[in-house]
Amino acid sequence: MAGRRRKNAGASPGESAVEPVLPADLELQDLYGAFAAHGLDDEDLDDAAVLVPPVKLPAEEELAALAKAVPMFGYALALARWAAPHRVVDEFGDLVEEDRAPAAQLLGLAPAEGEVPEEAEVEAMRAWSLACDLDLVEIGTTAAGEHVAVPGPDLEPAEEGDPETVLELWLTAAGIVRELAVEADSLPEEEAARAAEGGEAGEAGEGGEEDEDALSEVEEARDAAAELLDEALQVLYETTAFADPGNETVPLGVLAALLVVPEGEEPSEELLGDITDVMVALDPMLGDLAELGLLEYRPIDPELFDEEEGPEGEEPALVGEAPLDEEESARFGLVRLTPLGQYGIRQWLLEDGYDAPLVGELAQGDAAELLRAVCEAANVLPDEELRVWITGREPVAAARELLAAARGDDAYAPMRRMLGVSALNMLGAAAEPAVRDVLDDPELGGAARAWLTSKGATDVPVPERTMALWTVVDTFAAQLLDSGGDAELLRELIADLPVTGNPASYFGELWRVDHPYTADVLEAVGELHLDRAVAKEARKAAFKARSKG
Repeated sequence: MAGRRRKNAGASPGESAVEPVLPADLELQDLYGAFAAHGLDDEDLDDAAVLVPPVKLPAEEELAALAKAVPMFGYALALARWAAPHRVVDEFGDLVEEDRAPAAQLLGLAPAEGEVPEEAEVEAMRAWSLACDLDLVEIGTTAAGEHVAVPGPDLEPAEEGDPETVLELWLTAAGIVRELAVEADSLPEEEAARAAEGGEAGEAGEGGEEDEDALSEVEEARDAAAELLDEALQVLYETTAFADPGNETVPLGVLAALLVVPEGEEPSEELLGDITDVMVALDPMLGDLAELGLLEYRPIDPELFDEEEGPEGEEPALVGEAPLDEEESARFGLVRLTPLGQYGIRQWLLEDGYDAPLVGELAQGDAAELLRAVCEAANVLPDEELRVWITGREPVAAARELLAAARGDDAYAPMRRMLGVSALNMLGAAAEPAVRDVLDDPELGGAARAWLTSKGATDVPVPERTMALWTVVDTFAAQLLDSGGDAELLRELIADLPVTGNPASYFGELWRVDHPYTADVLEAVGELHLDRAVAKEARKAAFKARSKG
């Protein structure tokens, strides 16, 4: 599966604070165009870090229970148990004719009495095939030459719900279905028709060059379908990671647009056609994956294809410019990645060597370890890690530990202090005693006073000028690091600097502030401030700050 990549370079006090790519609360758009945003070309990719957003997953016991509740997986377990002590099969390991109807009835796919529909037998055969593929049943031959199936060693622990066994079996099943879903006829119609013709020619031909070309087209079509499905699954993984609870469902048209439309562009007439093609291609593949519980899927309403065809027999477009209400939009397909789906895709990413973190992985140590890990991680949701860490902790003790860990003058210290304030906000008013303890701390006092004031405290002393200016530099440095040098965001922050009508006087004080990032902050102001006079004074002050060092 494809991985998003970005560089993660740290900064030292003597280096520019604009260059490092440090963690931020990632937005979805940060995951796309990451190559261009950070100056990466093909030669850089081998040295770039993989960017996969952290996800929240239920405990393995809960995931295993979800897997056992998937009908097709449950059918495979039931048929494997039904095979005990052994069951006669044909030479291919399939159920013999007389066992197919009873198997369908066992699974509840047909009434216990009466005729069994053919489709019920077909479904039972599919479940039996899955049981064989998962080695829930093993095929052997008796001394008399009879082909038989017996339950495999994983059946009993799977039935008992052993999480490791169940999830390993389910993941194998999901991989099988994922491969089977990728067929040439899953591609847009024109390509699928060519691939199908090539496949027929390859089967009927006599091994000539034309047959080889046809087989090659089929293979290319399947590779294209596999790539499309992988990209779609990763986009679903990423959007689900950032979605608010209850908002994980994605319209199929939106998913297709994320795959087709370049970031920042509006879909053209041609791109709308491409989006429709991708929707049609994904529709059957997503339906197949839904059978294993990897996702929930409402397919495209087949009645949409009964509409009047376009010029020269073209399919009706599934997307257009006219806005649709919620119910009408749902007819074009809805997809939601399930927790099992997140688990499965994450496992595939890990198998491919990508870093696919879980929310809370960085929140297992003390406050110092937490803040350091969040600062250094390239793919992290800081607020989520902070929230996990403070959960269940006594507020005052947690606040004191966080404030102590926020001190320092290293490259990440401003970010640690910013993260510490975010954690204090989560702890709320209960953290106030710990905050009041650091009112006179030269590194924490300014932020502590601002925090108390924001909580409505009226007895907070005004900070001395030295502390106030140091806090301005420190706060801006944290935002500078956190934004990764985003010029638009930084301009908004710079506009809030308390520059009076006499910028020379203000910056004359600011450049003297003893902070590792003073020069970096002044240089950013000088580069980005929209008031030319203010920018000029900031650049002069930055030069003085550099010379001072």
